[in-house]
Amino acid sequence: MAPPLTADALLAALKAEGVRVAEHSGWRTHNRNHKGPWGGMNGVVIHHTAGANSLGLCWTGMADLPGPLCHTHLSKAGLATMVGYGRANHAGTFAQNAHTAVVNESATHPRPDNAEPVDGNAHYYGIEIENLGNGHDPYPAVQYGAAVRWAAAICRAHRWSANSVIGHKEGTRRKIDPSFGMGQFRKDVHERLEHSASWNPGPTTPDEGLDMDAKAVHDAVWGRDAIPSPTSAATHGTNPTWKAASYLPEIIDRLATLTAKVDALTKKLDEKEARTS
Repeated sequence: MAPPLTADALLAALKAEGVRVAEHSGWRTHNRNHKGPWGGMNGVVIHHTAGANSLGLCWTGMADLPGPLCHTHLSKAGLATMVGYGRANHAGTFAQNAHTAVVNESATHPRPDNAEPVDGNAHYYGIEIENLGNGHDPYPAVQYGAAVRWAAAICRAHRWSANSVIGHKEGTRRKIDPSFGMGQFRKDVHERLEHSASWNPGPTTPDEGLDMDAKAVHDAVWGRDAIPSPTSAATHGTNPTWKAASYLPEIIDRLATLTAKVDALTKKLDEKEARTS
């Protein structure tokens, strides 16, 4: 655990690593420090924005999640815009086993537990990489390379290894970002850390693999409690969102009920037709 880099030291580290940096007006004092602690620091979290033209969103946030939503926004062109310094609403809560792996700089990052007692916003720097996150939107080499440099710069400044870098999906079961493989990303960060900050290799591209086993994919898609529940459901008022997995039995049950009613109506019509013929 380490004290946070000062704003000047963070900026200097990124520039020394070759990151092309822009500064949003007021970023040095834009934070959520009044809501909780920031530091000591243990690592960096990689996110994708799940949208386009999201710099403004990363700065402002949303009604239920005020900005900043990260410390740095990374555009498709590889421009890293500083949007916050201090506590940011980017990581949320993390599983203890995931956080412990980062603290110990473990080469193995386990599937996060269900329980999430760790305040990730207090202990991690965060970058939001502009990408739709749908598995089809590409990460240009200039963007991916800048993300590697960004993570390496902070690790180098703190004398951390690449194992202090974690994807949001590796800290919690609630998330699936980023939409590239974190194993390869850490290898690329490690390679940079083996050289000086001024090292300029050829362009690198992400491993588009999700770094998720079948169960993790199932849980992320079918187990995510985020789909609006049917307004006709008896529990709609108290349970406004459902898991995708809950919809299938509901649809099958309703289809079976509807089929039974249609069959009964058809039978009555057939019987009526037989009596009148």
